[in-house]
Amino acid sequence: MAPSSVNGENGAAAAATAQGEPSTAELLEQLRRDRLWLLQQIDGGRWPELRLDLAALERELGQLLEQAQERLGGPQA
Repeated sequence: MAPSSVNGENGAAAAATAQGEPSTAELLEQLRRDRLWLLQQIDGGRWPELRLDLAALERELGQLLEQAQERLGGPQA
């Protein structure tokens, strides 16, 4: 199996960027945008029957993003 950044090996991250795949920072930024979109949809009254579950998902995603940012040592957004 090829090394990946998921299992702590950094070689795959550099290789992925060289192949045109998104970097970890780009993936985190996309997740932040997706979280914001989800929050806007929830606040706008979309999917009322799923509101509580989606709000919990949004909170968990926010916590995950904070933890990822801390592990990467970068500034929190």
